[in-house]
Amino acid sequence: MKKLVVVTQQVDPTNAILGATVPKLRALAARVDELVVLTDSASEGALPENARVRTFSANRRARRGMRFETALARELASRPRPSAVLAHMCPIYAVLAAPLARPTGVKVLLWFTHWRKSRLLKTATRASSKVLSVDARTFPLRTRKLVAIGHGIDVADLPCVKRPDDREPFTVLALGRTSPAKGLVTILRAVEQVPEVRLRIVGPSLTDEERMHRIALERLVIDLGLIDRVDISGPVPRHAVPSLYADVDALVNDMREGAADKVVYEAAATCLPVIASNHSFDTLLPEPLRFEHGDPDSLADAIRFVLEADRQALGRTLHGTVVREHSVDVWADRVVELAG
Repeated sequence: MKKLVVVTQQVDPTNAILGATVPKLRALAARVDELVVLTDSASEGALPENARVRTFSANRRARRGMRFETALARELASRPRPSAVLAHMCPIYAVLAAPLARPTGVKVLLWFTHWRKSRLLKTATRASSKVLSVDARTFPLRTRKLVAIGHGIDVADLPCVKRPDDREPFTVLALGRTSPAKGLVTILRAVEQVPEVRLRIVGPSLTDEERMHRIALERLVIDLGLIDRVDISGPVPRHAVPSLYADVDALVNDMREGAADKVVYEAAATCLPVIASNHSFDTLLPEPLRFEHGDPDSLADAIRFVLEADRQALGRTLHGTVVREHSVDVWADRVVELAG
């Protein structure tokens, strides 16, 4: 009997940011006899019957850590013992799990894809049996423990869409939090150079920095004379994302190096042409669909290329790559294999 423990922040399929974790948990549950999910909070009925949820939320960090360790200790003491504990984007829980799990022969796996280094991440890397990420460029530390397993995109929920070639105006989408790391200023300045293009910026502003950046973006739209061509709006529910991709003609992404933004893979799964700067996308995107980070001129050139290209063919090629290398099924297969 195969049992796997996963630690994640939240289990809520409607959450605009964390909802993408739920298809990963469902895929893992389909490959094991029992999945145990340790989390702060969970929506009822979000996971299949062989998935059991333990919540450990608390008002204080120390209390939350104690409740997590108690929940994990109970799972490690039960039979059958889990083959591995997977900390999903939560380095602290890899650190807390290791002293309990590894002496019993249970592996500790850390899934992490972000550019930000930290002492905590270094400690989690040392504590983990293996570190999992999209590829070597999406994990900020060098380690022999790193295993590339793709991004884990729920392609079943993101079907390929045939978009009209003559839709006007040609609309590009920038999707995600209004963080300065997203390169939205570059995208605005590039759109300014291509008059026939409209831009939609869609996403939440969750921190003071992101709220201030949203205000700066709105001012820049006015300064550049783009009020009639740019729309900045808040987040959409997770279930509305496929419709959002279907209503535009391309996605643009200027996320800083070190984080393979999942929206790029999601959009590509729907056969939507994607233009991105991050070098980690060089195995997904052909050269004309890539541009230099922070360079509005090269982004404008890439947008013009997509305007004139066979967008249906571009989209089908991207879709095929996502299905082969970055689908949630491929991701889950690789996690279960590494769990042993």
